[in-house]
Amino acid sequence: MKLLIAADMEGISGIVNWDQVTPGHAEYMTRGRKLMTDDVNAAIQGAFESGVDEVIVSDGHWNANNILIEELDSRAKLNTGSPSPFSMMQGIDDNPPPDAVMFVGYHGMLGTKKAILDHTWSSVRIRALYLNDQLVGEIGLNSYVAGHYNVPVIALTGDQHACEEAQNFIGAALEIAVVKNATGRFAAQCLPLAESRHKICEAASRAVLKLREKKAPASKKISTPVRIAVEFMNTQHADRAYLIPGTERISGTRIEYTAPDMIVAVRAFRAMATISVD
Repeated sequence: MKLLIAADMEGISGIVNWDQVTPGHAEYMTRGRKLMTDDVNAAIQGAFESGVDEVIVSDGHWNANNILIEELDSRAKLNTGSPSPFSMMQGIDDNPPPDAVMFVGYHGMLGTKKAILDHTWSSVRIRALYLNDQLVGEIGLNSYVAGHYNVPVIALTGDQHACEEAQNFIGAALEIAVVKNATGRFAAQCLPLAESRHKICEAASRAVLKLREKKAPASKKISTPVRIAVEFMNTQHADRAYLIPGTERISGTRIEYTAPDMIVAVRAFRAMATISVD
């Protein structure tokens, strides 16, 4: 059995502010990267305890140079560096493909009440993302990418709001590990790290067992063609995104695009997010 662990950073144990997740900042360099690596290691441990044969980790935060490979569980391979064809989901198209995906360190979409570091892809450029008129964050976006390859998402770790968003989107069978209880965008009651890592390990282990017993969530499918709508923060962001051929400008800040499938859709979205940088 092959598992892909797609890791982000804002939902990692002990993380509560941008300093801890921003490359170059002392908090990121001395603490944030290790916190992320240790959460991922807990998920790897739990997965192997339940009998997976192979684990691939995809570093999905910022430019994907966050996880400390020298401290990563040596049984796992690491996708790192940017840009890569599938970004946060690099490895989803492997041959053979993974049997399942786990999301580690995920966060709520922008606008989620009292969620730690809530945002959707970019905290400064993107206000909202819609797929076929459905409002989604990174949880929904990446679940649909996995679904294109018939791969289910079986576990997620993060604050209580990310876990709730994921179970509402994917289903109650999704295993979760709530590692902090957010009380605001930059505040949370964080579990002791040993307890947090134990919860992650146990959730990963349960998720793999559910997959073996055919009790895991089904993969998430989106109907095609896929209509993307991106609400940008400001009009200059939409000015730039509209340079992409095939886009439609619906308003000062809203750009839409119709893709034949989810893979073209996510590439178009990433192109919009990239070209809109100030």
